[in-house]
Amino acid sequence: MKPIVSLALSVALAFSSMETMAAADLILHNAKVYTAEPGQPLQQAVAIENGKIVAVGSDAEVLSLKQADTRLLDLGGKVLMPGFIDSHAHVVKGGLQMHQANLNGEELPLDELEQRLRQWREDGKAKRGDFLVVGGVPTSYWDQLDAFEQRFNAGEWADTPILFAGWDYHTGWANRAMLERAGIDAARVKSLKGEELATIGHHENGQPNGFLVDAGLYAAQELIPLPSQAELLTAARDALHYYNSLGITAWMDPLANEIPGGPIDNSSVGVLPTYKAMADSGELSAHVAALLMADSKATSRDLDELDKVRRQFQDVPNLTLPGIKVFADGVAEHPAQSAAMLEPYKNSRKSGELLFDPVRFGELVNAADARGWLVHVHAIGDRAVRESLNGIEQARTARNSGIPHSITHLQMVNPKEFARFKPLDVIASMQLYWASADELSVDLVQPYVSAMAFQYQYPARSLLKNGATIAGASDWPITTPEPWKAIYQAISRKGPKGVLNATEEIDRETMFQAYTLNAARAMRLDDRIGSLKPGKQADLILLDRDVFQVEPEALRDTQVLKTWFAGRDVYTRNR
Repeated sequence: MKPIVSLALSVALAFSSMETMAAADLILHNAKVYTAEPGQPLQQAVAIENGKIVAVGSDAEVLSLKQADTRLLDLGGKVLMPGFIDSHAHVVKGGLQMHQANLNGEELPLDELEQRLRQWREDGKAKRGDFLVVGGVPTSYWDQLDAFEQRFNAGEWADTPILFAGWDYHTGWANRAMLERAGIDAARVKSLKGEELATIGHHENGQPNGFLVDAGLYAAQELIPLPSQAELLTAARDALHYYNSLGITAWMDPLANEIPGGPIDNSSVGVLPTYKAMADSGELSAHVAALLMADSKATSRDLDELDKVRRQFQDVPNLTLPGIKVFADGVAEHPAQSAAMLEPYKNSRKSGELLFDPVRFGELVNAADARGWLVHVHAIGDRAVRESLNGIEQARTARNSGIPHSITHLQMVNPKEFARFKPLDVIASMQLYWASADELSVDLVQPYVSAMAFQYQYPARSLLKNGATIAGASDWPITTPEPWKAIYQAISRKGPKGVLNATEEIDRETMFQAYTLNAARAMRLDDRIGSLKPGKQADLILLDRDVFQVEPEALRDTQVLKTWFAGRDVYTRNR
């Protein structure tokens, strides 16, 4: 890490902050301290009092605050950083999946998949009422629809409704028994028009083949019994422990008004009662920025209704409700191809579905911005990204609110948009673990999109060079929430099929900032967390290796030795 300001200046600042500090209840010293404060070089020690940072500086400076009852912890020269922040994660949903049938993206031979389904039927992991449900299904299976129909519509499965839910949460496959329960038949297919027709896969005669996308999938999912409050609480506890073990002390939940798998309307409270229950019992050892999903065609009147939900959960410790999340489109991979593109997909000559009306969306962003709410937009295709920026630009024209709106995913971005992020102050919340040359990005995307769109998949460096702020994100449980694997991927962009656009790689220091201060700003919590600065909450992690010196390949296996939340040890790795 190269210092941007002089060591003398940083020391002077450290002394200035210490002059008003009389004591500390915990001092962490003999460390390499990455503060995430822009321009500040590595420090050696941190002093904590009542869960907040009171001083950062050299060992000599910070140890001078020691009193008789101060605890000292010698970190043996290891790296100490701010707690990591995930700016887009469905954490309760991930916790549920830890207990349910899930392939976690693993593609098995169909004989083995069938055997796994039998096993999950017997042990109850796939059973949801009368249904069998398997999550985390790789979308590469959708190239075997005929085989799925032959195998899971006959024999022991003929009368059992089965849903295989894609890892992307936008696609799935349902057998005939499930389709019948959902009322998905040839007549329903015939009633669909335009891009809606792509939401239900079908044969030439109009009979559904089981493949479902977005609205088609939701019709089947809504039949599945929802988890109980007890199940949600267990899931949240398990997920929180997992996140703390990864050094994650804060996240943005972009669908907090959804009970996973259930419908959402303007009065839905989703998992907010679960977070509140944990906070009330003192268990919530993370900051949660909970967003309410607004319908893509929502109006300012809908925001009035959503505000009634927000008011029910105000003043809950470690829980904030800073704004709304909106879907601009779906996913790009074949055969779904519901991401909104500037140029049509080569096979279908369709351009995907833009879920909002561009004019109305600008009005929605403007109305949210006027309330002081941030807007977080799901945008995969390059047209979706462009129209999302256009909507945010309308709000920026109306006022300079300083609210950090954000766009997440950003799989394909047209170069004309790169320079728009900085002046519009739009944060790029990116899942750079996906920046890999693999089946998803190559086999299921490259043959179907323009060369320009493929060239600028997950264009991290292009955005960075144009001044965009990048925030780290996972989208767990769609893929792993492990920050160090994403950091390595952002640096290398390597995959089983080579390197995905090597010119878009970014450096480790940028990624450290992405998972700390930048992600805190995306959640509107950068005045409280995200860096090690006097006055901020003491959320810290201790690492098992020098992440500034090791080779990039060694970064992905980095382990968190300890996690502190508000100065309290919430995770210690077993040696």
